[in-house]
Amino acid sequence: MLVPDGTAAENLPFFESIIGAVWASEERGSGRAYVDALAANGFDKSRMQVTQDLSTVGNAAESMQVSVVWAGECLIGQFGAATGEPNSTIQELLPGERCLLGSTRPIDW
Repeated sequence: MLVPDGTAAENLPFFESIIGAVWASEERGSGRAYVDALAANGFDKSRMQVTQDLSTVGNAAESMQVSVVWAGECLIGQFGAATGEPNSTIQELLPGERCLLGSTRPIDW
């Protein structure tokens, strides 16, 4: 369960459970599915980033990431064929209130 006033560490187990549930579903290769599931469980979509579902040549991404800025830190989940089971971590917030480096997919839905 989400701990609204909690730390990133207190919310990591819930974050991980949501990532794991999407990974176990038929939508495991859809970054949008992870964003939507996190948002449906109380995480703020405007504080998220997600990487692309497809590689630059149009193949399914071997690894994807989704992140949420939480209490001045980053909850980050990584999943995909190259990672095996999903992995989650807490990392420092990057400049510009971002968690992921490089180009990410616009969350415009």
